[in-house]
Amino acid sequence: MAGPRSRNFAGWPLFANSFRPFFLLGAIQAGLSILVWLPMFYGELSVTSAFAPRDWHVHEMLYGFLPAVITGFLFTAIPNWTGRLPIQGTSLGALLMVWLAGRAAVALSAEIGWAVALALDAAFLALVVAAATREIIAGGNWRNLPVVVLVLMLLAGNVAFHLEAHYEGAADVGIRVGIGVVVLLISLIGGRIIPSFTRNWLVKFNAGRLPVPFGRFDGVVIGLSALALIGWIVAPLNLITGVVMALVGLLHLVRFARWAGDRTTRERLLLILHVGYAFVPSGFLLNALAGFGVLPPSAGIHAWMTGAAGIMTLAVMTRASLGHTGQALMASPATQGIYAAIIVAALARVAAVVFPAHSDVLLHIAACGWIVAFLGFAAAFGPLLAGNPRRALAIMGMPAPAR
Repeated sequence: MAGPRSRNFAGWPLFANSFRPFFLLGAIQAGLSILVWLPMFYGELSVTSAFAPRDWHVHEMLYGFLPAVITGFLFTAIPNWTGRLPIQGTSLGALLMVWLAGRAAVALSAEIGWAVALALDAAFLALVVAAATREIIAGGNWRNLPVVVLVLMLLAGNVAFHLEAHYEGAADVGIRVGIGVVVLLISLIGGRIIPSFTRNWLVKFNAGRLPVPFGRFDGVVIGLSALALIGWIVAPLNLITGVVMALVGLLHLVRFARWAGDRTTRERLLLILHVGYAFVPSGFLLNALAGFGVLPPSAGIHAWMTGAAGIMTLAVMTRASLGHTGQALMASPATQGIYAAIIVAALARVAAVVFPAHSDVLLHIAACGWIVAFLGFAAAFGPLLAGNPRRALAIMGMPAPAR
């Protein structure tokens, strides 16, 4: 992820690049949402949302936090894809305000009405899709248009979520649509960046077996994943769906094994990407077991969302924040602590489903790990994203650059 093309920017550094505000505020929202969710789960707290408590929690993770991180990544990557200038300054600030308005609208939807909340919330992803499509078409970078198509599908899932929650009382299909899109985004983007970053590091520091780059096999796996996820969206507990999910999970394991992740243990910034992606095949296999009636479906869902999405977002946010601000690509003690916390959160959240007798303790461990990871990212990387790298490096325990 080379630094993006840019014009001179004289304003607050937080609005110099898309990743800065969206990674920072997305992480804060992720941490605070779970801090609120745990007492909501136990009936000790409520919000003024028209959504049922579970739907509010899922929505703010799936259609609140993740779109912010996706936007930060997308509008940082697009200038590298197209050679065009990035969105920054006033335009970036306006886009951020639309995202914040959506968060407020969902939280207050019982007061302002579900239709108003839908319009305000959906406006953000609609603007992201429009701006990204414009940039890709103007730059002639058709290769990356599938990423924008997936974001468009995420927008459709968000609209369906609001409609289903209002008319049906629960947004089950809207939830599965969003999760399916997120899994495909991780499969597509992760399948490009993980072997690429791994190859670059191994060539320099650990000569030997190299990862297989993105190719036809990867395209076939992603295509079959899309078909399996469509079946899962329509009939998640069907035996045939279970068989297909199991087969696709095995294909993802083969894909994962081709990336030489076992050779990256010395480089934590790389290793965490492989750890995060390992939850993609795990999610498919756990959902297959749900289709066979062996496990509840939430085991596979949390493998994908807490595991794959949670770990991969932090892996990308930490690496991109360092790389795009000119810092050394090294995992500081604080960064490694963030990685440890999110791995604990992912494992505990899946275990809470698999071992229901211990679910209360495991849920608290998972929530604490998630909160520490994301608010820890905000605390450690916030000064760097806001334009104070020396303070950030001091917090993270990294050496300051020589004068």
